Amino acid sequence: MRRLIRGHLLLRAMGGALLALCALASQAASAPNQAAIATAHPAATVAGQETLALGGNAFDAAIAISAALAVVEPYGSGLGGGGFFLLREAGQTPRYRFLDARERAPLAAHAYLYRVDGQVQRSLSLDGTLAAAIPGLPAALVELAERFGQLPLRDALAPAIRLARSGFSVDRVYRERAGWRLAAMRDDAETARLFLDQGEIPEELALLRQPELADTLERLGEQGFAGFYQGELAQRLVAGVRAAGGIWTLEDLAQYRVVERQPLRVALAEGRELISAPPPSAGGLAIAQSLLILQQLPWQQSDTLQRRHLVVESLRRAYRDRGLLGDPDFVASPIKQLLAPAHLSHLAASIDPYKATPSDSLPPAGSWQEGDHTTHFTVLDASGNAVAATLSINLPFGAAFTVPGTGVLLNNEMDDFAADVQGANAYGLAGSQANAIAAGKRPLSSMSPTFIESASEFTSFGTPGGSRIPSMVLLAALQYLDGAPIATWPAVGRYHHQFRPDLIEYEPGSLNAEEIAGLQALGHQLKATTRPYGNQQVLLWEKTTGQVQAASDPRGIGESAIMAPIKP
Repeated sequence: MRRLIRGHLLLRAMGGALLALCALASQAASAPNQAAIATAHPAATVAGQETLALGGNAFDAAIAISAALAVVEPYGSGLGGGGFFLLREAGQTPRYRFLDARERAPLAAHAYLYRVDGQVQRSLSLDGTLAAAIPGLPAALVELAERFGQLPLRDALAPAIRLARSGFSVDRVYRERAGWRLAAMRDDAETARLFLDQGEIPEELALLRQPELADTLERLGEQGFAGFYQGELAQRLVAGVRAAGGIWTLEDLAQYRVVERQPLRVALAEGRELISAPPPSAGGLAIAQSLLILQQLPWQQSDTLQRRHLVVESLRRAYRDRGLLGDPDFVASPIKQLLAPAHLSHLAASIDPYKATPSDSLPPAGSWQEGDHTTHFTVLDASGNAVAATLSINLPFGAAFTVPGTGVLLNNEMDDFAADVQGANAYGLAGSQANAIAAGKRPLSSMSPTFIESASEFTSFGTPGGSRIPSMVLLAALQYLDGAPIATWPAVGRYHHQFRPDLIEYEPGSLNAEEIAGLQALGHQLKATTRPYGNQQVLLWEKTTGQVQAASDPRGIGESAIMAPIKP
């Protein structure tokens, strides 16, 4: 096996050098001259198209799409939540930025916030106002408009305002997600009034209007940051939260800021570069480590069973390491050490090609939990600007609490912190302490908007799915690296390993009986999920041909679109 790996690495290096020379020699286009959009909901895709048609760029379209999703996917994102935005600014040398609009813990939060009589009460971090961190999405929309957009914020928000005021049709996904959170939604009168029908799940195609949310969006469009985080709306938000037992203050809102961080950038084989999410996302690291480990292994030359084994073992090690991360404003980030060639070579060498590695045999790291019902979109404009964004309110319908008179449905992202640091030493105290609750801190996340770019191609990946996000992005990226058609990237059957629990989760139908038996013979434990998961949105710009493609996950109701340049 070691001789095979050494020969594989030599061939990869020679092939990579040849491809890099060919790419440099080609006349790659500096701009696609077409726009591409892929979102999780048709109405959001239309909002992005409308904004581009008005003369907006990808950043304006990202505002329109985010706001539209906040209206039509209240189970996945919203003004009461946050997210990560990965940006590509077009130019001869593209510039990448990462906007961290993750929610922050209120200033009155502390490590033992959810302890009652010495025991963690997780329900307190799931339902109601105590579960809600300070939202970041409104600030991100303002930041995008003021720093990167070409249109006034109110123009980019116009499609969402229209959707909120005129209404949208309830679909099967809405009904499914509402069913999962029905009891919690019934417990809050305002949430039940807005999102249920007489306390029941609305019928499919029923019209759902949110006039208070339309007013809030209009205020944000006219007043910017102050329209949400200060003044009358801020006072209403704080009063509503505190009346229901929450701990928000006006200072919490006024102090919120989007943080621009350096994207995680990693050189891959064949002249490609991975650009992904840095901490407080742990997803970018997991994707980067998995790809770099697999580059040292003959995954492309292996049969299907062996390839799945190598992918699982790479994920096992990457997920073990991610437990060491937290908010970089509060804890030291060991990214350089975890991506060091010696460390990655050690991880690759520890993989037995013929046997699963029990997670108990690896040094432990921290554990975490997080909701998996977020949303993702990607957009590329005709100039080559691009955005990949993953947005969330954590569990479906967040904390199931809507602040009266605002239309703002609150997140329950506080549940993404490690609430039980005392009881976490079975999985490693250091990791749990890194993600412990603290005033003003941002919880660890798996959200992983990701680009892979070379001289000849630009690609974008991303999906909701909680802790499974990195494995889903990895599997889609491997489809791309294998030269598969773009439609297969989000459609590929999914399997997942995250170190703890020590088992392979897989979608029904993604592994056949022979593959299941083969993996079990290698020592893996397997468990089928009850339903498909994830909702990936991807795009591809082939610079040498100028062709632009996009694709939405067939598991969802999303829609992709290609737009020709708008002629004056």
